[in-house]
Amino acid sequence: MTVKAVWFDLDDTLLWDERSVREALQAAALLAAERTGADPEALTAAVERETQALYESYETYPFTQMIGINRFEALWARFEDTEHPIFARLREIAPAYRQEAWTRALRAVGVDDPGLGAELAGRFVEERRRRPYLFEDALPTLDQLRPRYGLLLLTNGSPSLQREKLAGVPELASYFDHIVISGSFGEGKPSPRLFRHAMALHGVSAEETVMVGDRLTTDVLGAGSVGMRSVWVNRRGLPRGEDIVPTWEIRSLRELPALLERA
Repeated sequence: MTVKAVWFDLDDTLLWDERSVREALQAAALLAAERTGADPEALTAAVERETQALYESYETYPFTQMIGINRFEALWARFEDTEHPIFARLREIAPAYRQEAWTRALRAVGVDDPGLGAELAGRFVEERRRRPYLFEDALPTLDQLRPRYGLLLLTNGSPSLQREKLAGVPELASYFDHIVISGSFGEGKPSPRLFRHAMALHGVSAEETVMVGDRLTTDVLGAGSVGMRSVWVNRRGLPRGEDIVPTWEIRSLRELPALLERA
């Protein structure tokens, strides 16, 4: 069937979130190195370990997994959302989580300084907020697709944080007929209910729609669960198992317009 609508994931499909996080972690670690002489690479690795263990220890973890809020997002999100009571709990937890994660990481590299941990937590927030990166192929591809297809953005996460990310690249949101954020709906990708909700909103069928995203376990799996075709944006050339199979695989969004013409 002819493609009428193209849906996009946001993080690490259009927005280069991984780069933003990596650079913000490095900037905070360099501050610690200047103050204490700690190895910034070792500190960054320690933060990655400590955030994982700490984030999973909170009672909010199952909800964040279901909605799709990762541990690095919780290091800077304001959680101003009201759609679910757990957002209020996340808002309470976040400041202590941030300080404790950095304090534990400092201890792991031989520095016992909770005050510096709090300062690094604040520095990460500042550094992440000033780094809204778009992939260089994002806007040129959307420019090509917009006259021909209906476009929808389907993203997991906290509504307030995802809107803040979009505000950092204000030219992006205008390309889309609708923006659907999992935290507003109450379930995240790969939930079939979320995909059906978005289809009803966009007025299209699964057969008329193609989902484009970088994650097999959310974007591709969710699309397949409702009979929708999918494009896996595999920028790093990662290996793919046999459990989740996209309809197509590309290395750059620049490949997408020609692919859709043949679909």
